[in-house]
Amino acid sequence: MMDNRFEKVYAQGALNQIEIWVDRETGVNYIFRQHGYAGGMTPLLDRDGKPVVTPIVHR
Repeated sequence: MMDNRFEKVYAQGALNQIEIWVDRETGVNYIFRQHGYAGGMTPLLDRDGKPVVTPIVHR
């Protein structure tokens, strides 16, 4: 089991944040949106509605 399963690969904003996180085990990308004290995370989808998957490079 990995210590850090998720890796933040993109961040934008301060009060209104958008972040992209990659699951290091599956490669699935997630988008996290935060506005003030509210926020949510969901899989990032491509134009066909399929999850965006980043190839996994084992180190």
